[in-house]
Amino acid sequence: MTTEFHRIKRLPPYVFAEVNAMKAKARAAGADIIDLGMGNPDLPTPQHIVDKLCEAAQDPKAHRYSASQGIKGLRKAFVNYYERRFGVTLDVNKEVCVTLGSKEGLANLASAMTSPGDIMLSPNPAYPIHPFGFIIADGSVRYLPYEPNAEFLAALQRAVQMTSPKPVALILNYPSNPTAQVASLDFYGQVVDLCRHHGIWILSDLAYAEIYFDIPPPPSVLQIPGAKDICIEFTSMSKTYSMPGWRVGFAAGNPVLMNALIRIKSYLDYGAFTPIQVAAAAALNGPQTCVEEARQIYRERRDVLVEGLAQAGWTIPVPQASMFAWAPIPEPFRHLGAMEFSKLLLTEAEVAVSPGSGFGEAGEGFVRIALVENKHRIRQAVRNIRTFFANAGTALSNVEQLGAGKKRAAAS
Repeated sequence: MTTEFHRIKRLPPYVFAEVNAMKAKARAAGADIIDLGMGNPDLPTPQHIVDKLCEAAQDPKAHRYSASQGIKGLRKAFVNYYERRFGVTLDVNKEVCVTLGSKEGLANLASAMTSPGDIMLSPNPAYPIHPFGFIIADGSVRYLPYEPNAEFLAALQRAVQMTSPKPVALILNYPSNPTAQVASLDFYGQVVDLCRHHGIWILSDLAYAEIYFDIPPPPSVLQIPGAKDICIEFTSMSKTYSMPGWRVGFAAGNPVLMNALIRIKSYLDYGAFTPIQVAAAAALNGPQTCVEEARQIYRERRDVLVEGLAQAGWTIPVPQASMFAWAPIPEPFRHLGAMEFSKLLLTEAEVAVSPGSGFGEAGEGFVRIALVENKHRIRQAVRNIRTFFANAGTALSNVEQLGAGKKRAAAS
């Protein structure tokens, strides 16, 4: 009997597992770990959304199976959101589907549209489901630079011309997880023109559309004229309305891709619990002050983190959007790599971050820091890191001695 399953073999070891295990061990030993690793929003879901869930759950009829495409009231609410936010008109029946979070939607569409050997294009570093959704579905991935600039466009042009067979689809994710990069409408326009010309689908992940700071609201690729001919876009309630555990997201755009997603979902699920969908509609249709309040909280946390780390001697780029900072490893520690530096932060500063290498080889040399603790805890994290930096010589010496010992043991 085989214990080596084909699709599992295509997945590399989960980089975050080692840090997560260390984090759990440290907490079990009584350490007060400040967890800035997983992008797991800590803000409470706004009360009017919770109240609508409770109200809808009182109806016994709502406890039956739902619809895999999503209830029509929620799809209408989402259509209205896209109209007022982006000026994009969507067909509620043919161009919208409710998903169990954007991650599920991306993975299911990858399964629906991928044939063995198909080549997809993805930025690197990337949120893991972006490339691995297609790898799990027996596709292959060619990587592109992650910054939405002329270098990306040139690399995209080369990939289209030099890849055989021709790429089937391109993944976009702006505002980006993990890098916090933001794309412009001009960039989207050039990408859409190129992909339409070559017959390449575009899958856009817009989960962080409403978490932005000091810049105009990030655009949707569907704002580009003709984009719906080749584009589908995924969004999520998780960050915008602090609803990560509710698992509600959306797909919007091209009817051919939408039909493929809806069809495969019809075999896999009956949709989210109906009261959850009713509450999600209330979130989209209701007062939006909660979104601005959440945005302001993330902005303040960002400023505390960036300014505090700068004072501690660690200068990192100021993120314009998302709930992450993409931080280059400080020079004295750069030779260790992302994983070992993340371990040091955990053991010496009691701060958990995500090693950038977990998002692809281009993420080596970086760590991702999530703004998922309050300002008091982030200040404490900064103080811990400052103390660690001040005593880094001893910690580095210990790590290097341990590494030398492992090399000698391996050689013998």
